[in-house]
Amino acid sequence: MTAKTKAKKKAAPKKKAAKKTGKKNSAPGMSDASVKAKTGKTWAEWIAALDKAGAKAMNHKEITALLSKRHKLADWWSQMVTVGYERAKGLRELHQTAQGFNTSVSRTLATGLDQLFAAWDEARTRGSFLKEAIAVTTRNPGKNMRFAWDKDGGKVEVRFTAKGPEKAQITIDHMGLANSAAVQRVKTFWADTLEKMGETALKTSKRVRGSGGRASGRRGK
Repeated sequence: MTAKTKAKKKAAPKKKAAKKTGKKNSAPGMSDASVKAKTGKTWAEWIAALDKAGAKAMNHKEITALLSKRHKLADWWSQMVTVGYERAKGLRELHQTAQGFNTSVSRTLATGLDQLFAAWDEARTRGSFLKEAIAVTTRNPGKNMRFAWDKDGGKVEVRFTAKGPEKAQITIDHMGLANSAAVQRVKTFWADTLEKMGETALKTSKRVRGSGGRASGRRGK
């Protein structure tokens, strides 16, 4: 037997590549200290307990029911521990909830709360930065508005928060998206939209102040 033949026999067989899973395991989210303080267990302890109970084969509703009945957790903490477990075990992706994928974008502008709300409330002004037509289903002046989103699906809530006499924050929550790809797509879209609306909101602010607090195009009674 030649030295070359011996070398071939001694060579270790190649290992098969591990199969890739669709979702990666990730951190549960909330800190160990917070979870321990409110539920009596750390994430490692909850994961071990839920694994032992067969939670990896359960759906979201079944896991929350288990935590509520067997471990006596309040509804909110049952949901939080379930979501953390699903993320840790690769059963849930980042931004994913039981109702789909959610994302949020916000921006603070040097304008009053009423002026910022008016920029979204008036169809003509809104059309200068948001070309898509929307049908508002909920409208609370100075607080929020909601509407469905046909382009990527899901529902949108626009929230308005005062940060000072001439400073306000706008937050756009997009909920119920189909997948993580849609999350990235709409997050970029809404970030661009807030960038476009910045100047519009400031112009609207000046217009409203000049009309004694009434938005342009509306008559006082």
